[in-house]
Parts: sequence; structure tokens; C-alpha cells
Amino acid sequence: MTTMTADRPAAAAVPDGAVPRGAARPGPNFLTAPFAARTWREQGYLTLVLLLAPFAFTYAVFAVSFTAGIAVTVVGLFVAGAVVAGGRGWGGVYRGLARDLLDLDVAVPAPYVRPRGFWRTIGSLIGDATGWRALLFMFVTFPLAIAAFVTSITFLGTGLGGLTYWFWYRYLPEQTGADGALHRGAQFGDAYFLDTPPRLALAALVGLLLLLCWPWVTRMFVLLFRVLTTALLSPTRASLRVAELERSRTGTVDDADARLRRIERDLHDGTQARLVAVAMQLGEAREHLADGGDVAQAAELVDTAHSSTKEALTELRELARGIHPPALDNGLGVALETLAARSALPVTVDVDPGVEADGRLTPALESIAYFTVAELVTNAAKHARASGVYVLVEAAGGDASGSGSGSGSGVLRIRVRDDGRGGATVVAPDGSGLRSGLAGLAERVRSVDGTFDLSSPVGGPTVVTVTLPTTSPSGPA
Repeated sequence: MTTMTADRPAAAAVPDGAVPRGAARPGPNFLTAPFAARTWREQGYLTLVLLLAPFAFTYAVFAVSFTAGIAVTVVGLFVAGAVVAGGRGWGGVYRGLARDLLDLDVAVPAPYVRPRGFWRTIGSLIGDATGWRALLFMFVTFPLAIAAFVTSITFLGTGLGGLTYWFWYRYLPEQTGADGALHRGAQFGDAYFLDTPPRLALAALVGLLLLLCWPWVTRMFVLLFRVLTTALLSPTRASLRVAELERSRTGTVDDADARLRRIERDLHDGTQARLVAVAMQLGEAREHLADGGDVAQAAELVDTAHSSTKEALTELRELARGIHPPALDNGLGVALETLAARSALPVTVDVDPGVEADGRLTPALESIAYFTVAELVTNAAKHARASGVYVLVEAAGGDASGSGSGSGSGVLRIRVRDDGRGGATVVAPDGSGLRSGLAGLAERVRSVDGTFDLSSPVGGPTVVTVTLPTTSPSGPA
């Protein structure tokens, strides 16, 4: 069994007043919104998007028309595919703007990987979903960018103009009104001029209202851009799932490789060395007996070899138990009860009868569940300074996993709680390829499409909830 490392560093202190990136920031109120930095960043975003919009729209239209026109050729399809894949670069530009000006962190889609083969390469380029989604974003946001900037800047400009109209209206040229008198100021109709104190006050009031509404009009358009950026420039759910499976598969392979190397090392340095010593002791005893030597000394050598053989057998049993515990032959419930009895801590195990009501779980699922509980109990005993552990294993419906796996499927929920000091965290692997600690445990759980949830406030208690997809009554899920 892999001994877990102490993944319990102290929580990092956050300076007073600091807001972590990605956390919800308190928004300005109605009166201070025009002066807030967020409002001006959003206005800057709309301005930059407007500057990019004509070029992006032209590129998107060219990509569609060129791909359609060049489809009759073969070599030209490479160029068309490169144009489509070029949409990824545009998507990166828009994601960067959203990150820097809107505090919107959008995950980067998986990079393009060129497959082997001529036709497969062409197909992957022309059918690059990430590129086409970026082109769709560029096409859709062209009219939106124009409408957003024009509306926003109109509210801003008219608001500032109305608010300061009382000062600059006197520099306007004189005009003759319907009453024959000369007037300075904005004219509405034939005889209505904004040149009297009440009308100047009215213009200032309207300007103030427009200026106060300007941030919220801007925010409305920015919200549309945020929705489109998240929907079209982020990875799809399917691509995220594929990436997660690839990471889980890599972690599982690395974990299996590390486990095999450890077993090989234990066999080479421990059991093999003992067996070599046994062979040498038996050989020396045989030579004593063959040469008519001291029988008592030969018997002592045989006795030592016998003791070494029993120790080697004990080591082999421990190694075999680490690969597949014999207690699992009688089911998960019996195996967990045996684990609790051997633990250095008082462990209470509560297994729902419904877990194995429809028969035994699959061997792989039983093994992962067993080692999950074993490692968590070991961690509680070695690092949490706990006085007891409670283990709950129960069956749940498919919705409990959050995956919506479908009708007839369910999950096995494992909850391990200790009353230790808490503060446990999942530390990312250091790149050595070894999967240890809570990170390795989470990696192993995700390799079978499970979930791993850790709750460990400083001071305790630590609660780890693991869900593993189970089999349906009719067969494997």
C-alpha cells in the first residue's frame, strides 16, 4: 500500500484588502459607477473590440468563402485549413482582452495536434471545431461591437455634453429664432432654444442622468460579450472530458509504473537478498555434512536458513497484500472490517447493505475503494494526529455523482472523516512522475470517472468524499 505524504501545509495568508483573481469583486453603486475603474476598463474593451471587429469580420468571411471556393482542389485545402486554424489565434486575442480588461479567465482550448496521414491532416484542419467556433465569434460580434460602442459612447458623450452645456453653449453661433430675436444654444424646433437658466438646468439634469446610466448600458453589452466569449472561445465540454481522461490515464500509468518499480525494488533488495542468503547457508551446511564436519554447526546453519525462509514468506505475503488484499476475496465490506481491525487508530466502518445487494462490485472498483480508505486511514494516523476515523460506504443514484451517467447506473460514495488537526490540501505533483499523497489518490479516483472532494479546515475535522461509478444491475456501466 502506498503511504501518503503529509499534504497539510499551512494556509497562505492573503493581505488585507486583496482580492484573489477570479473572485467576485464588489461592484460600484449607481452614483460612483461613472468614476469606477471597472467602468472605464469595460469602455476600453468595447473600443478595442470595435477596432478589431472589421478585420476579424473580414477574416471570418474570407475563411468561409475561401474554404468553399477551394474545396474543388486538393492542395488548396491545406491553405483553407490553415486559415480555419488561424481562428485559434484570433480567439487567443479576444480571450486576452477579456482576461485583462474584464477579469474573465477563459480556459484555453486544447492545442491542435496534427494526425498522421495526408487526408486525416486535411480533415482535422478543415474540421477544427475550435477554429470554427472562433470564426463564429468574430462573425457574430461584428454588429454587436458596432452597436455596443455607438450606444455606449453616445450615452457618455451626450451625458458629458449635457452636464457641461451651461458652460460651452455661449460659444455657439447666434441664430435667429421664430420670435425674431437672436439666440445662442441648441435649437429644438423653430422657437425652442436651450438658453434660459431653467433650460440650462434641465440640460444638466438630463446629462447627469445619461452619465449615470452610461456604466450600466456599457455593462449590458459587456455581459453579452462575456457570454459569447465563454460560449464560443472556451473548450467544449467534450474536449475538457477528453483532456481529463488523458490526464487521468497518464496519472494511472505513472502510478502503476511507480508501484511496479517499488515492488521490483522490494523483491530485489529484500526477498531476493534473503533467498540468496538462504541458498548460501544451505550450501554451506551441505559442504559441512559432505566433508564430515560438525553436525551441530550444520544444523545451526539449516535453522538459520529456515528462519530466513519464513521471513521471506512473510515479506512476500505483505507484497501480495499490497497488490491485492486477500480480504477482498470475501467482498469490500469484509475487507474494510479487516482493515479497521488492523489499524493503529480506532476505525468505525459503516457499509450500506445496498452496496453489494445486487452482487459483488467489479474487482477494479473494489480495489480502488479499498486502497482509497486504506490510504486515508493511514494519512489520518500518521499526519492528522487524529484519535479516531469514521468510514461510511453507501450506494447512491446516478445523480449523486454529478455526472448524470444515465438510467440504471449509480455511484459508490465513500466518506472518510477524522477528528484530527485539519489543514489538509491536495498538492499538485512536482513533475517527477510519482503520484503520492492526496494528489495521487485524486488521480486514481478520476481515472475511473470518479470524483474526489476534500474538506479540511484548520483545526479539523477532515472529511474526504469519494464517488466511484458502479455497475448497473444488467452489467457494467
